[in-house]
Amino acid sequence: MARSLYFALILLSLIWGGSFFFIKILLPDFGPWTVAFLRSTFGLATITGVMLVLRKPFGFRAIPWVAMIIMALVNTAIPWALIGFSETRLTSSLASVLNATTPLWTLVVGVVFFRVATTRMQWAGMGIAFLGLLVLVGVSPTALASVDLLGFSCMLAATLCYAVGTHLSKRLSGGLSMYQVTFGTLISAMAGSGLMALTLERDSLAPLASLPTLGAVIGLGVFGSGVAYILFYFMVQKGTPQFATTVTYLVPASAIIWGFTLLNEPVSWRLLAGLVFILGGVYLANRSGSRSARQAAKRQESSAGSGSGAGAESEAAALPAKPSR
Repeated sequence: MARSLYFALILLSLIWGGSFFFIKILLPDFGPWTVAFLRSTFGLATITGVMLVLRKPFGFRAIPWVAMIIMALVNTAIPWALIGFSETRLTSSLASVLNATTPLWTLVVGVVFFRVATTRMQWAGMGIAFLGLLVLVGVSPTALASVDLLGFSCMLAATLCYAVGTHLSKRLSGGLSMYQVTFGTLISAMAGSGLMALTLERDSLAPLASLPTLGAVIGLGVFGSGVAYILFYFMVQKGTPQFATTVTYLVPASAIIWGFTLLNEPVSWRLLAGLVFILGGVYLANRSGSRSARQAAKRQESSAGSGSGAGAESEAAALPAKPSR
């Protein structure tokens, strides 16, 4: 792997890990829906500028807007607002660790609603990650009292939204470029979160005149929702999909570092132990799933026979779902 790929990996983990820090900074001035609105607005401005510079087609008529709006609400606007609300009750470090369970809920949703085949190793990985959740919550009355269950539940609900959104995106975004999907997602999320913010919060945008607040919005929107997309797909195209998705394992560690150094959040043994269990379970489940997918692909290639010709080799490989952030 080229050094530029490792640089992109570390930078992306810092950006997505820092998203939890930036949300924490914005919450005293804005409600969760307003934070989601600002994030999607600045992200939309970034991806629009990138598409104009690179002369990428917007394809307004090619985008299935009803399906896009549903996907954007489930996979972006709603979980962003839930994460914002959960961080009013949880530390950014704990929120990031809970966010790392998204691949496991994606597996559960796939099995329950989309008839996705699973292996024993994947279920074993889910079991290990579930133990990590128990470690985070604690099993004694004293430990349970120290964890805000409403914030904990809302964070898990956000990961469930990401899980459902991942499966929807695979079925609703076919035929569109990643730029068009990103543009459609962010403009739909901006409209949805903006409507909810006007209805429920009506926050003033005057705090944006403060440089720290504006800097947090730029970090969350421009970098966390604009530049991050570009870095992720750069790693996919110049490296491998498997390499790109390893950022999932670095984001919680980055978020813990951000929270500890800049917010003075405590780092307890339960947080670190839960992180190890959750990431170990996610790794085991993803590794088993990737192996099963490769074996299935080989069986399809062998059954296709030699008559498929060289054209099969030029077929574009599907990009992996972007990790949650």
